[in-house]
Amino acid sequence: MSYEKVEQAKDPVIGRKQTLKALHARIVKELYVANDADQRITQEVVNAAIDTDVAVVYVDSMKLLGKACGIEVGAATVALRK
Repeated sequence: MSYEKVEQAKDPVIGRKQTLKALHARIVKELYVANDADQRITQEVVNAAIDTDVAVVYVDSMKLLGKACGIEVGAATVALRK
């Protein structure tokens, strides 16, 4: 179910740096985080999501999350815009 929402998103924000920018701009409605991603990479993003009252959804695989975004590599974090 979670991957399907990402697949259907028109303009997802992919990656740590861009996701942090979007969270600080308060344009994110939902954050997806891969469980198999390095926690040192994802923790700051998760904390920013919590601080801005954005729902955090955990998915199993970076590879599948990247594929859902239409990219060839894994994605640790993906944000869906409001």
